[in-house]
Amino acid sequence: MIKIENLSKSYKLDNGDEISALKNINLEVKNGEILGIIGMSGSGKTTLLRILRGVEEFDEGTVTVADIELKPDTSKYYFNKLKKETAIHLQRSFGLWPESALDNVIRKLYGAKYGDEAMIDFEVAYSNYEDEAMELLRIVGLEDKAKHYSPVLSGGEKQRLIIARQLAKKPKILLLDEPATMACPKTKQEILTAVKNINKELGVTIVLVSHLPEIQKYLADSLILMEDGEIKSQGKPDDIVKDFMKNIEEEIPLNQYKSDESIIRSEGVYKNFYLLNGGDVLNIKNINFEIKDEDILSLIGPSGAGKTVLLRMIAGLDAPDKGRILYKLRNEKAIKEFNENKNRYKHKFSKIDENGDIWIDIQKPSISRMEIRRNLGFMHQEFALSHYATLMNQLAAKLGVKSQKVIDDAKKRAKELELSDELLDSFYQLTDMPELEAKARLEKIGLDTDILDELFPKFPERAVKEEMAPIFDALDLPLDLIHRKSYELSGGQKVRAILALALCSKPEILILDEPFGDLDPLTLRILANSIKKINKDLKTTIIMVSHNLDFIKELTKTGILIDNGEILNSGNPKDILNEFVNLCDAEYLSFTD
Repeated sequence: MIKIENLSKSYKLDNGDEISALKNINLEVKNGEILGIIGMSGSGKTTLLRILRGVEEFDEGTVTVADIELKPDTSKYYFNKLKKETAIHLQRSFGLWPESALDNVIRKLYGAKYGDEAMIDFEVAYSNYEDEAMELLRIVGLEDKAKHYSPVLSGGEKQRLIIARQLAKKPKILLLDEPATMACPKTKQEILTAVKNINKELGVTIVLVSHLPEIQKYLADSLILMEDGEIKSQGKPDDIVKDFMKNIEEEIPLNQYKSDESIIRSEGVYKNFYLLNGGDVLNIKNINFEIKDEDILSLIGPSGAGKTVLLRMIAGLDAPDKGRILYKLRNEKAIKEFNENKNRYKHKFSKIDENGDIWIDIQKPSISRMEIRRNLGFMHQEFALSHYATLMNQLAAKLGVKSQKVIDDAKKRAKELELSDELLDSFYQLTDMPELEAKARLEKIGLDTDILDELFPKFPERAVKEEMAPIFDALDLPLDLIHRKSYELSGGQKVRAILALALCSKPEILILDEPFGDLDPLTLRILANSIKKINKDLKTTIIMVSHNLDFIKELTKTGILIDNGEILNSGNPKDILNEFVNLCDAEYLSFTD
């Protein structure tokens, strides 16, 4: 079904350097086989998958899929022909029509026949394709969700619906690039069961890229290990996984210390979300907890439980419908500034407790909140580096935003521009948001991002390297990567670079929203050890969400189990994880070591 001979592929960087992505690849995949590909981030897995898809040209070798043969000088016609014979499901892929699950599959069946799924005659389409669409939904386990509106499906249901749409093309080969990596265990199991059904019932040949050993052992008939663009070994999944994991960095012990001092409080927080045609889809109810200084706290729960929504409220990026989240004001200069304006500030956005400690509402704009936010780092789930800017430029901007001098200068500049303290802080809040979200909010009030550059100018580039050297070292990132752009980095390097961005100002509090989901376990261990060092050496308090159970187990000091918008339990992370695993009922977890 698939035969690859002497395949090589290189990429040229903007500076003229060349990266060898694939070197002399040779392999065969039998008809109806599930071939797994495993390897560290940047080993060439996704490049190989893209070549099999027909969307990536190569330098040397021959690729044969069914009766289609590709070489470096093959015409585009055959590359396009290969696209029709294959289907690909990419990591972080959610392209669906805002219609029922059944409509989504019928559109794809209609489009496969007539070439355009947008201009569809539903009456004709239903009469011709309803039975076939229902069969595809049955195979991926969505038959009972056929009439459900796609935006209100769970993450796992959306992923399975996307796979059903790909099957509507009747591909000979299904290419899966980390299909379940970002999902919770329950959702992972749903997706993996669908993949097994597709292979068994339709006989589709599957090439599966996943760096998760348990998924490869659960699904793959045979497994290849890629390293630096080469096939290092090939054979039975159990044997290849052992080969892959043998060089994992030794786990350093977690410093269990956490202070008795509370620095964040959630008081009676409620939040409802509604979707058109979906009704009440998330109802966060009466959330109360405290976070201690130097803790590493994990919010644990299934997809759609409300973890990310709660995390964004903790960061002050979304406001609760009721209740509040308070941060203890600890900087002496900020406390002095607060006390000088106490009559103006009192009760508006703060609380002074019985010990005289000042607590700032993270949802309410104020000069005091700027100090809280200056010491806050956030890595979003939809992480993204700027495509065209170098890491150096992005770090210079981030260091500027978090610099005490820049904040002081911004206050002076705001007075010159006759901006209120509250408006200045509202602008400052945008610097913690994903770039597109911040831009959209500014556009709503007729402004562009130039206002942020004017108020919070970049850090001098000559000082960036000096500031970042110890952080790059802790994250196992070569400092010369600082001059590269995002598309010149591997997946693992990108995630570590974004963690470097979050850490560049040495924040007191670091918030991590599932940013490491698509990292291989070897890179993840390096990051876990780095985060432990950061927590211990810099005394950074960390709040995180992750679906990787091993990552949570290694890092967490305090666990909070959340489901359906409610806290079910909190305390010892081992007990919380055991309770969560029992809730998930995920068969593939029996394949973990």
